[in-house]
Amino acid sequence: MSIQLYNTVTRNKELFKPIEEGKVSMYVCGPTVYNYIHIGNARPAIVFDTVRRHLEYRGYDVKFVSNFTDVDDKLIRAANELGEDVPTVAQRFIEAYFEDVEALGCKRGSVHPRVTENIELIIEFIESLIKKGYAYESKGDVYYRTRKFKGYGKLSHQSIDELKIGARIESDDRKDDALDFVLWKAAKEGEISWESPWGAGRPGWHIECSAMAKKYLGDTIDIHAGGQDLAFPHHENEIAQSEALTGKTFANYWMHNGYINIDNEKMSKSLGNFVLVNDILKEHDPQVLRFFMLSVHYRHPINYNLELLNAAKAGLDRIRTSYDNLLHRKASSAGLTENDNQWIEEIDKTKEAFGAAMDDDFNTANAISILFDVSRQANLYLREKNTSSNVINAFIAAFDELSGVLGFSMVKQKELLDEDIEALIQKRETARKERDFKTADAIRDQLKDLNILLEDTAQGIRWRRG
Repeated sequence: MSIQLYNTVTRNKELFKPIEEGKVSMYVCGPTVYNYIHIGNARPAIVFDTVRRHLEYRGYDVKFVSNFTDVDDKLIRAANELGEDVPTVAQRFIEAYFEDVEALGCKRGSVHPRVTENIELIIEFIESLIKKGYAYESKGDVYYRTRKFKGYGKLSHQSIDELKIGARIESDDRKDDALDFVLWKAAKEGEISWESPWGAGRPGWHIECSAMAKKYLGDTIDIHAGGQDLAFPHHENEIAQSEALTGKTFANYWMHNGYINIDNEKMSKSLGNFVLVNDILKEHDPQVLRFFMLSVHYRHPINYNLELLNAAKAGLDRIRTSYDNLLHRKASSAGLTENDNQWIEEIDKTKEAFGAAMDDDFNTANAISILFDVSRQANLYLREKNTSSNVINAFIAAFDELSGVLGFSMVKQKELLDEDIEALIQKRETARKERDFKTADAIRDQLKDLNILLEDTAQGIRWRRG
């Protein structure tokens, strides 16, 4: 087994060698939870969940950490607009995030740390950078001395003199240098804040991931991942902060997924083509969106529109139909036929090809093509007059195994009738009133598995199909 992955730092595919044999530490930058996630957030969630699944398929024990930014300028603005406090807004959209990504087949991380739960840790990190001369206080803010870190620009492959000031970096007279970035922001009147050695304030954006990655994964981690838009300045700044503090390599491998376009245009609110996952899932099978996202190599840009999404649905339906036909034929198949070994050898070769595709920088596009090969082989086999339960079971097992790596189910979910859903919801409400939370949670999980989404409203529980 040898996994090759593309490392953004070296711009080459490299043989993956984890720090500790059999274990992988992986940090994926999560969302700022001020709204429902858009499909740009969904892509890294799906991509790096699939990377994790394949690493686990290859026998690695993966510690997967993905953070929530639960305080920043966007959250403060959203809270003010809604007339609520920041923690309330953040909690609502953290719950919405889990609802959306779990519908998309993403497993929860080993840890999902939040900025607000790690303020003391972040303050200590900043204090250490000040002591080392890499940071300075100015009028209640604290800034990082970018030029002092000799390796700055190695991820984005830019010299420090060529760098432009990136997103969320403000240039003003409080800085010693325009390229210096904020580690701690002095609080404005009425803003949520925490006490620090520099006065009331809150963390800057970049420092949170450095602090939490170190806490949960150590000074050096195997894989750090996120969207391509995060490579600069966010990940570049993480490297500068972390390596200045520890003197060690922050991450051995950096992975970034490509951008998403909407009808061949960059997605943006100003263009009016901003697509929320929550809205897509109201009308489409979430597994189709996952299938669509994985149909293109993760490093390549992907174009989204309804025509392409419907094409992905047709493709997934073809595979699932083959699987359903196998299940239907299984009961009427004989125990053995003379061609069993030949067919099972072909299935095993296809599984090996799938593994090789995923070992080659997690090439899900090729892996899906191989899954279509399994489907074609199964359809061809089912044309035979006499079929064997051994071969049928081998095909079914192959579908389950390979689709499991990609994170989608072969079984078409049966839709409950509306009255059945209402009955389950009523049963859940009764259980909650009787404090039978085990039963209530089990019903909630059953409904979630059937892609029934519940919403608490002033008028009571409402539901919709995902």
